[in-house]
Amino acid sequence: MSRDAHPGTQCPHCRSHLALVPLPAKADTAPTPTAPAPTALPIVPIVPVAPKEEWQPPPVSEVLADYAGRAVDTATATRGAAKVRESLNRARAVAAQRRAAQKTARHRTRNTTAAPKSA
Repeated sequence: MSRDAHPGTQCPHCRSHLALVPLPAKADTAPTPTAPAPTALPIVPIVPVAPKEEWQPPPVSEVLADYAGRAVDTATATRGAAKVRESLNRARAVAAQRRAAQKTARHRTRNTTAAPKSA
């Protein structure tokens, strides 16, 4: 199993790598004269993990700045709006035809009854 696939080495939310860090000895465990002093764990250098950067879209003002100096061509804008309206009307008509076909198919199956069986 690779280290990246192991569930204990990554944060389940941001998928950043996790590292185990040894904790220092507790202050309340004072050495007694008869018990040996606790030995310190060797400090292992930890490779710094860069925080995962979240992608964010650029600010709207930066995106629209490219279009700030353009002149509005009303003929092109009108043609574009007409194409969009035509496309929406076609989609509405197709949806209405589909709904009508489904409705007639449902009613057709309900109205057809099997011939009564003769005893």
